[in-house]
Amino acid sequence: MSTKTKTTKAKSKKENLAALGLPALWERFKEATGETTKSPNKKFLVRRIEEALAVRAVEPAPADEPQRPTRTSARATPVPEPETTLTESTPPKPRGRFASMTIEELQTKYLDVVGRSTGSDDRRYLIWKIREAEKGRINVGPRKTRAREGEPLDVKILPLRLEADVADKMDEAWRAKGIKNRMEFFRGAIGHYLAHLGARDAAALFTNAGTTGA
Repeated sequence: MSTKTKTTKAKSKKENLAALGLPALWERFKEATGETTKSPNKKFLVRRIEEALAVRAVEPAPADEPQRPTRTSARATPVPEPETTLTESTPPKPRGRFASMTIEELQTKYLDVVGRSTGSDDRRYLIWKIREAEKGRINVGPRKTRAREGEPLDVKILPLRLEADVADKMDEAWRAKGIKNRMEFFRGAIGHYLAHLGARDAAALFTNAGTTGA
C-alpha cells in the first residue's frame, strides 16, 4: 500500500472519530487503551485513541510463512525429520528491556517515567508511552486543567468505590433534595463534614458547593 493511501486512510479514521458521539468514543477509548473513561472532552478522547492506534500501527508485521517445497523438489531432495530437542521445543524468549516485566511492573515504570498513574493493561501501549516519555515526545507529570481565569490548576482524581445498590440509593437522596449533580453533592457533603469536625479553613474551600455549616 502506498504512503499516500495510508495517509488518506489515517485522515479518514481521524475524521470518523471526531464525528462520533461521546458514548461511541468512550467505547473506542476502552477498546484502544484498555481504560474506562467518561470524559466529555472529545479532543482528549480522540487524541488518546489515536495514540493507542499508533502503537498497533508500528507493530512489525508477522513474518511470511516459509514456502512449502513442491512435490518435485520434495522427491529430489528428501528432508530428514528434525530431532526434537529441549531447545527446539522451548519458545524463544521475548527481547528488549521490557520483555520480562509484568503489567504491574510496566504500570509502575509508567508512573515513574510519565509522572502519572494509568489503569491501562495494554502491554504495547504502556511500553510505547514509556518510550515516548523517555524521548521527550509527550508531556510528563500530572495532568492540568484550566481555571476560569485561565491559570493552570492542578487536580487530583480521588477514587471512590461503592456497591451499585448503595450508589443508587445515594443518588436518589441527593436528587430528591434538588442538588444538580453528584459532584455538587460530594463537595457539599465533604465541606459539611469538615465543618462538623472543626476544620473550618478546609471546609471553606468547599463553600461554592453548598452550605458547610456544622
